[in-house]
Amino acid sequence: MNTQRLFALLKMELKKIIREPAYVFLMFLFPAVLTIIFGFTFSDPELGMPFSAMAPGLFAYACIFIIMIVAQSFSDEREQGLLRRLSITPMKASDFMGSQILSNMIIAMLQVLIVFILAQLFDFKPQTDILGILLAIILMAIFSLSSVGLGLITATISKSAGVATGLSFLFILPQMFLGTFIPITSNTRVIAIFLPSYYVTDALTSIFNGDSLLSANILIDFGVVSIVSIIIVIIGIQLFDKFGNK
Repeated sequence: MNTQRLFALLKMELKKIIREPAYVFLMFLFPAVLTIIFGFTFSDPELGMPFSAMAPGLFAYACIFIIMIVAQSFSDEREQGLLRRLSITPMKASDFMGSQILSNMIIAMLQVLIVFILAQLFDFKPQTDILGILLAIILMAIFSLSSVGLGLITATISKSAGVATGLSFLFILPQMFLGTFIPITSNTRVIAIFLPSYYVTDALTSIFNGDSLLSANILIDFGVVSIVSIIIVIIGIQLFDKFGNK
């Protein structure tokens, strides 16, 4: 992997995202709007569920939409022949994949900051220090790996960017309903424990509630998210390289 080529591709990828209104909305404006809507809605004590209890799930909720962005992007670039042309240049596949992973990790960290800052407007007062906030940012960056991997898997089995958009919801919806801000019951937990977003939300809840950053619960959640995310992104890269880049 060439560092200079990697950062050149990373810069190009970030510029592409900024220039695409749909990407900007899904990656940055959507988390902001969602936080504001939920903030106003659940600030009402009559609902019986405080906003602070839902806030941790909003971080994971925003990150899972990276699945759709990656699936659309790779499918579109494949349709345009960009990936095939890339194979005949000095650019290596590892440089390209590395830029995709880094760009989405940066997006995930920015999403954390956006949600965190806006949540303060609705009396979200995390009982943690700067180390806890940094750990939350790192956790989301690692979680983004699973979204990139699932996006690559989606792109592998999709014939077009349009199909990729629809199929991506096969991975988005389960995590959205069973691993973010919707309360987990004893029945749904049986499914939720197989979703990385469940462990992300659980870890963030513990961090923002002021639990020790070295507590068993946080360390286990962090370990599960890290291992599962790395496995998923490796599988995604291997599948797309073998079957999707044609």
